Amino acid sequence: MAEAIGKRCWVVPDGFIPKLTDADRATPNGHVSHECVCLLNTGPKPADIELTVYFEDKAPVVVPIFVLAPQRCRHLRMDELKQDGKAVIERGVPYALRVQSDEPIVVQMSRLDTTQANMAFLSTMGFAAS
Repeated sequence: MAEAIGKRCWVVPDGFIPKLTDADRATPNGHVSHECVCLLNTGPKPADIELTVYFEDKAPVVVPIFVLAPQRCRHLRMDELKQDGKAVIERGVPYALRVQSDEPIVVQMSRLDTTQANMAFLSTMGFAAS
């Protein structure tokens, strides 16, 4: 049986999705600046996951619970998170992220920045709080 690896609370303090530029719209390979939270559930049980997005100048936004199936991964693009038809995170706005789960999971954050000709890719593990 698969072992549940990870923690139940993760924090990523540095979030920022660059605004779309003319360069983004013109890239021949179709890449657009974005961030993605990567979630992994290695355990035998489904994990109920809730995201809380924190901002510098407004109240946090809680993204309702969704299920991450056992022994599965899920990649959520932060620029595609919507609530009531609106983007949860606007481009060009700094944010931080808390991921809470009722089962141990692993959380990684990735950023693709295409605002310059030499694109940059960054990936980092979240802080495992508990």
